[in-house]
Amino acid sequence: MSRIGYKKVVLPEGVELTTEGNNVTVKGAKGSLTREFSPLIKMNVNDNVVTFEPAVRYDNKVRAMHGTMRANLNNMVEGVTTGFTKTLKLVGVGYRTQVKGSVLELNVGYSNPVEIQVDDDLKVETPDSLTIVISGINKEHVGDFAARVRAVRSPEPYKGKGIRYENEVVRRKEGKTGK
Repeated sequence: MSRIGYKKVVLPEGVELTTEGNNVTVKGAKGSLTREFSPLIKMNVNDNVVTFEPAVRYDNKVRAMHGTMRANLNNMVEGVTTGFTKTLKLVGVGYRTQVKGSVLELNVGYSNPVEIQVDDDLKVETPDSLTIVISGINKEHVGDFAARVRAVRSPEPYKGKGIRYENEVVRRKEGKTGK
């Protein structure tokens, strides 16, 4: 059984937490995030330490929300203090990428380049033509955008060509063997 919900979330210096009903807003050096939390779990803030406890009988739904709410708040605090980053690598002959304004352009073996609109709260950089760095304060948005980019050309198992996460290991298959 997970005990994530019982861990305390410590608010670092310069982070401000406000609640209005079920909406929680966290403000920090990099920006502010707002999220609606479940009324099944009660949040207590004392001296920059946030704890969570069930507001109703502790059943399976409350147990699931207990750890989820704590993890979501921890990600919000980490996002407004340090931010989140995902790095993608392009592997393949002739594959390249570039950012044009708020559009990410991918040349990954299709007849036409694939263009993906970058969300306003994300920052996308291409340090070189084979690397994409996605950063932002919302962990959910960073991961979702990285997954959408990767889905354009997922790594295939025979040659390993495609778009992959920086430290992703692609399981390779043995090709046909002729006799």
